[in-house]
Amino acid sequence: MTTTTHPMADKPIGQLLRQFAVPSIIAMLVSSLYNIIDQLFIGQSIGLLGNAATNIAFPLTPTCVAFSLMFGIGGAARFNLAMGAGRKKEAAAYMGNALLMLVSCGIVLCIIVRLFLTPMLLLFGATDQVLDYARTYTGITSLGFPFLILATGGGHLIRADGSPQFSMICNLVGAIVNTVLDALFIFGFHMGMAGAAYATIIGQIISALLVIRYMCHFKTVPLHLSELKPKVNYIMHIVLLGASPFINQIAMMIVQVVMNNSLSHYGALSSYGSEIPLACSGIIAKVNMVLFSMIIGISQGMQPIASYNYGAGNYGRVRKVLHLALKAGFVISIISFLLFQFLPRQIISLFGSGSEDYFTFAEEYFRIYLFFTFVNCLQPIASNFFTAVGKAQKGIILSLTRQILFLLPLIILLPYIMGIDGIMYAGPCADLAAALLSIYLVVKEVNILKQKEAIHAQ
Repeated sequence: MTTTTHPMADKPIGQLLRQFAVPSIIAMLVSSLYNIIDQLFIGQSIGLLGNAATNIAFPLTPTCVAFSLMFGIGGAARFNLAMGAGRKKEAAAYMGNALLMLVSCGIVLCIIVRLFLTPMLLLFGATDQVLDYARTYTGITSLGFPFLILATGGGHLIRADGSPQFSMICNLVGAIVNTVLDALFIFGFHMGMAGAAYATIIGQIISALLVIRYMCHFKTVPLHLSELKPKVNYIMHIVLLGASPFINQIAMMIVQVVMNNSLSHYGALSSYGSEIPLACSGIIAKVNMVLFSMIIGISQGMQPIASYNYGAGNYGRVRKVLHLALKAGFVISIISFLLFQFLPRQIISLFGSGSEDYFTFAEEYFRIYLFFTFVNCLQPIASNFFTAVGKAQKGIILSLTRQILFLLPLIILLPYIMGIDGIMYAGPCADLAAALLSIYLVVKEVNILKQKEAIHAQ
């Protein structure tokens, strides 16, 4: 094995994972708090219809995150793989092309949403009572999409450069600004949904400016304007490794749209009506995002370590970082499971008051839909692991499993049999199936790594 003094190859794996994962977890938590904070303030000031409106707008969030992850994680993985193999010029080109695509996708998505705002919200399941609130909120927040995508995706590139703390600061500063302005605009200036939306995009702009500042002073390789020149082959290589998290987020968006329409339709046929299921589902999805933010943060902290060591042929270290990431993921998932099962009413109460029907539905939804939360760490960590080691195909397969192959058909089929309860039971069935497939693929890959390790040691 080639001797190296690079910290990715020399530092203890546990120390490295803490160094990269903790800031990544905080950054992801802060990112998810953009939606949570808006939901909290909107729920307290506007109530049920405001909560339902943010749920209608919610599918656009995973859409933005999808492009952030495709070019952020894909660019970071390519950068680290190239650096591990000693190809610095190539690594810089990957970084520049990733930045270019982050900005370009944000601008295009903003234009599309602005042009098709109302029909898009109706497609997302907006009812007559909710549409105006959703239109106000989404019309403003869409202006921040270029900044949101750059800030989120740029954070992955900054971590790949060895500065996870600065990546965390970028997100943290934006979230603090959002929180302060939410309170000021909603309760101080009484701006309602518009106030929450303006607070959000101002926070995103500040985070994006911090990312731009860092990129002008990149550490490991110098970045020049020439690296921003689009190169189709580099972009395609980035897309290949970023396809797994991209597909996962797009799948979440598709499932959310179908779920919103199903909740609206079957809710109208139940004693709850359309708005209660829409509001509860939106809150629970965003609370669940807090769990997934921590899990994804762990997987993102694992990514540069696994990528570098895989590129350098240090397969034992690759196995060890995967093991530690899964161990940490299980601890967080089990704690989340206990909270969701035993404190659902207390959690939902944070987002405003409601009728007894509202709380009854929310408690049942929490307990049933999120029942297999304790194994939900497997799929995202495994998917990101395959991306990190350059095996994008397996990562894509895992990204498709829970959302598209399992959850989407169940959301469509089970309500025909069970009514609105069928939507709740679709969640745990999909979670269990995705976890079992993840176990199979990870065990198989670990055995391959052991074989490579033995050959490399000879």
